[in-house]
Amino acid sequence: MGRMTASPGRRVLLAAPRGYCAGVDRAVIAVEKALEQYGAPVYVRHEIVHNKYVVQTLEKKGAIFVEQTEEVPPGNIVMFSAHGVAPVVHEEAERGRLATIDATCPLVTKVHKEAVRFAKEDYDILLIGHEGHEEVIGTSGEAPDHIQLVDGPADVAKVEVRDPSKVVWLSQTTLSVDETMETVDALKDKFPQLISPPSDDICYATQNRQLAVKQMGAEADLVIVVGSRNSSNSKRLVEVAKLAGARAAYLVDFADEIDETWLEGVSTVGVTSGASVPEVLVEQVLRWLSERGFEDVELVKAAEESIIFSLPKELRRDLREEAAALVAGRGGTGTGSEDSGAGVDSGSGTDSGSGADSAN
Repeated sequence: MGRMTASPGRRVLLAAPRGYCAGVDRAVIAVEKALEQYGAPVYVRHEIVHNKYVVQTLEKKGAIFVEQTEEVPPGNIVMFSAHGVAPVVHEEAERGRLATIDATCPLVTKVHKEAVRFAKEDYDILLIGHEGHEEVIGTSGEAPDHIQLVDGPADVAKVEVRDPSKVVWLSQTTLSVDETMETVDALKDKFPQLISPPSDDICYATQNRQLAVKQMGAEADLVIVVGSRNSSNSKRLVEVAKLAGARAAYLVDFADEIDETWLEGVSTVGVTSGASVPEVLVEQVLRWLSERGFEDVELVKAAEESIIFSLPKELRRDLREEAAALVAGRGGTGTGSEDSGAGVDSGSGTDSGSGADSAN
């Protein structure tokens, strides 16, 4: 991307890529398709993706969101969210006689498989991520005896392992690239023989969205990130914007949450959205800004994204029939969580490297 020339007056820098990633797109379409094919209700364990608007929209169509598998009455269909679940959740669904659809993002599945493999080889696995996040709970559940959570560089001091020559790090897919590499560097200082995962765990979409915000944040007085409070990758975009030089950065679900006072003394506003945010919400923000004189919109392009994931294979089966069979005690085709086409490379033209251009 060439240097952006400052246009006179008020302007908006719009990040690209922004919004839906392939895993979110796949998960949201999977819920819509399930409702079309099988009719309501389709239960979803946990928010399918971390976005208020998406969840509300799907609820109107007949999706029922639950926090625990046990909340789903026997003989129903339950879908697992894009964040992934621990193996114990598949067992709960089986015990509850539920037909399942696994909408786990293939890039999360990849991390799960890495955890299983390293646990089998008896490694201590240091999982870099945020405590309590669904993705971290799911990955940890693959090998709870081998995995310990490292929640940022400050956590490194308390990490203890059985054998410093058999240690590997993995990470949540939606973290800040720079902060993660800072944590990895601190871990390497403590455990020089630390092994890195075979391929980067932070997903291409997270990296690309952070890259665009870095380019934008350096020139923006204010950055507005569209996304929900419980969305890890959206919160990271706010942090990255501030580190890149934006005077202020805020997270909003909807345009009407923007505070007019944020615009005082501002001539350049950066706008982006997290990986679980539909474009309609960004359009509303652009409209809100344009009504206040910010009409000139320039695109800040950091990468091309062309990756698409195929829909969960369970959607090709008659799950209502399977659910009825489970309740009648006639068995079913099981709830196996194998899937994914996970080791897909995004071809997105960016790689996290060590965040050498970091503003840290």
